[in-house]
Amino acid sequence: MSDLVIVESPAKAKTIKKYLGKGYEVVASMGHVRDLPQRGLNVDVKHNFKPKYDIIKGKEKTVKDLCDKAKKSKKIFLAADPDREGEAISWHLAHILGINPDESNRVTFNEITKHGIDNGMKSPRSIDMDLVNAQQARRILDRLVGYKLSPFLSKKIHKGLSAGRVQSAALRIIVDRENEIRKFTPEEYWTIEADLLAKGSRKHFTASFYGDKNGKIDVKNEEAAKKILSELEGEEYLVADLKRGRRKRSPSPPFSTSTLQQEASRKLGFQAKRTMKVAQELYEGIDLPEMGATGLITYMRTDSLRISEDAIKEVTQYIEKTWGDKYLPKSPRRFKTKASAQDGHEAIRPTMPGLSPNDIKSSLSSDQYKLYKLIWERFTACQMSDCIHNTTQVTVAAGEYIFKASGYTVAFDGFTVLYTEGSDEEQEKQKVLPDLEKGMPLKLKSITPSQHFTQPPPRYTEASLIKTLEKNGIGRPSTYAATISTITSREYVKREAKTLKPTELGEVVTKLMEERFPKIVNLKFTAQMENELDTIAEGKNDWVKILGDFYEGFKKMLEKAKEEMKDVKIELEENKTDLICELCGKPMVVKHGRYGKFIGCSGYPECKNIKKIVNKTGTKCPKCGGDVIVRKSKRGRIFYGCNNYPDCNFMSWDEPLNEKCPRCGEPLFKKNTKKSKIYCAADGCGYEKAGENE
Repeated sequence: MSDLVIVESPAKAKTIKKYLGKGYEVVASMGHVRDLPQRGLNVDVKHNFKPKYDIIKGKEKTVKDLCDKAKKSKKIFLAADPDREGEAISWHLAHILGINPDESNRVTFNEITKHGIDNGMKSPRSIDMDLVNAQQARRILDRLVGYKLSPFLSKKIHKGLSAGRVQSAALRIIVDRENEIRKFTPEEYWTIEADLLAKGSRKHFTASFYGDKNGKIDVKNEEAAKKILSELEGEEYLVADLKRGRRKRSPSPPFSTSTLQQEASRKLGFQAKRTMKVAQELYEGIDLPEMGATGLITYMRTDSLRISEDAIKEVTQYIEKTWGDKYLPKSPRRFKTKASAQDGHEAIRPTMPGLSPNDIKSSLSSDQYKLYKLIWERFTACQMSDCIHNTTQVTVAAGEYIFKASGYTVAFDGFTVLYTEGSDEEQEKQKVLPDLEKGMPLKLKSITPSQHFTQPPPRYTEASLIKTLEKNGIGRPSTYAATISTITSREYVKREAKTLKPTELGEVVTKLMEERFPKIVNLKFTAQMENELDTIAEGKNDWVKILGDFYEGFKKMLEKAKEEMKDVKIELEENKTDLICELCGKPMVVKHGRYGKFIGCSGYPECKNIKKIVNKTGTKCPKCGGDVIVRKSKRGRIFYGCNNYPDCNFMSWDEPLNEKCPRCGEPLFKKNTKKSKIYCAADGCGYEKAGENE
């Protein structure tokens, strides 16, 4: 008889089996096997919130197979992921398989490597019921909010709406930003820039108007700008002050779950859901030549910045060998994890720092390579020397007025030879000033006034929303991907380019929640709730008490809202279309339903005629002359296809343009890549030209 090791996924099972060898059978549970059934509350609120669990629909065969294998095994090890969900999966498996949770049958692996597997198998422990109870409390809390609140929203707005504890707070953040943008009043201001030339130099530089000897002057309108320009006429320009210095830039820490999602969004354009899917694949194992299935990164759900001494030693050797010892700091860098973080795992890092992305590129998919490269570069850079800048700050005097300019040169590139962190704001660009000396006269080549207006705060991107959620303590890093996916799939939020914009539905839901359930969308309350859930995991609080305290207040809010709004129905604005109902002759309008927007007859309920919304591009199909419309794949990716499908199978991932091909007269399409191009899709034409990005 062999020992049985149960993990979540077949990929993880394959990798672990390679390291354990004979004497072990490694199988996958395919994630959770037991949960609260979808239909009904399934939580006994009158008896300590006792949950009613059942085998997840479709998992019956998996459970039967696990039970059969368990009966034939000498010992069973529960090896789900090393987090609360993994602990809960192990606990549910123990219940199903008749295993005593107090026995030492739980093993965890921070990395799926020989070292990580050996360490995990040497230290089996009992199931951590504090972690299980924390997961149960979160699951039950979300079920209580969702099950009790969703029918209320559906009744008051329209059928099929749902609400969630964390998603409601996240939606409020996005809606609040949209309201800020609407209320924003632009203010005019002017800049004045002088193009100057140093004596004996051919190199121009630009200095910006600052003020006068009394301090900074804000130029708020054209009249003020013209007054300054008139007073500058005929003035001599000279270097009044010159400061040279040095500054250091230190590398960013290795990734946590949150910062990985943010950086993958900025640099790779990955949505959080995509990032976590690829990271899971890298953690569970990739087939490498001569190495077989190998876990390439440590566990990717972590908010710790801790790094093992072995990893520091290995990456230090790689840096010294590749770039030389001058790229190593005086001592290894160690990063402080914030006080609220769960320090159960290391930071996200490559399991083998000496294995560069190019070494294994041929074994990885495009997404896997991009994400592994990002993780490997960030980790390697975090143990490299500072980047050193030589800085120059110049004060230019012109009569009573002062202009300023600054620049820098890179004295030593340090960690930036490999990696520079992305940013949501515009980053400073290197500006090199000519050799200047105090008192040096300067020649004015031109002076340019420019009108500007202050800009409203930007809409959130996935990266900036995740950063805000983390800053406010809303949800946890492992939940961000699911939260964003939920509010977009339910059409509370839509994506515009890379930004997140609330829909009318999202704003109506948020307004109702703010009026009737202020605690649910209150950021401080939501953060406090997260902290209380964390105290359960730490064994400092009772999960039943936490749920009881929350539910009493929530129940009163719900009862009050139902009573005060019993005769209220919130109507979403119905936008008219240019279509006429072919059944009754009344106008067709845009309506909101359970699965999003659709076109329906304004004569409802007498006339129930409905149609799908079709977004026309204004371009004709190059195959049959039909309309090219916007469509979505099963994964939500936008593409363009003919409205005569399936009779016409034309489709394109590229954007159709309202331009005709100069060669054949058919529509042109634009391929939006770094090397953008515009081309004709007509068979045999072959016309193309560089796009705007070229």
